[in-house]
Amino acid sequence: MTPIAYVKGDATSPQAKGPKVIAHICNDLGGWGKGFVLAVSKRWPEPEHDYRDWHRHRAGNDFGLGAVRLVQVRPDIWVANMIAQHGMKTGSAGPPIRYPAVERCLSTVGDEALRLRASVHMPRIGCGLAGGTWDRIEPIIERTLAQRDVAVTVYDFD
Repeated sequence: MTPIAYVKGDATSPQAKGPKVIAHICNDLGGWGKGFVLAVSKRWPEPEHDYRDWHRHRAGNDFGLGAVRLVQVRPDIWVANMIAQHGMKTGSAGPPIRYPAVERCLSTVGDEALRLRASVHMPRIGCGLAGGTWDRIEPIIERTLAQRDVAVTVYDFD
C-alpha cells in the first residue's frame, strides 16, 4: 500500500513528476459554479465544458451518480469529473455526498491512473459543499487507490 501524502497547496497545481490525474466531486444536477470547480475553471476551461455537455446530453450517456469523465487538460494532466453528489443542498436525506458513488468513482479513477501510470491529486474531496466527512472519505481513498499502489496526494489549501 502506498500511503496518502498530505501537503499544503493547490490541487490544480499538482506537485509530482509524470502523468497526473486531478480528482474532484461534481453534483448530479449539472451545476458548476461553487467550490473547487472554480479553481479548476480558472486554470482550464475544458473540464467545465465537458461536464456541462455531458449533463446536457445525459439522456444518451452514463451521466449520473458513480460516473467519471477524465478530461485531458495538458499532455501530462487529466481532470477527473466524478459524479458523487446528489443535488446541492442538505435536506431530509442528509448531505448531498453519496459515499457509494465516491467509491465507484475512485475505483474507476484508480483503473485509469494505473493505465496511465499516473499519480492522483485532490483536495479533501466531498468535505466541502458536498457535506461529507474525511473520516469516511479517507478509507475509500485507501481502498480504491492506495491499496492498489496508486500514489495519492491530498492538498489542503493555505
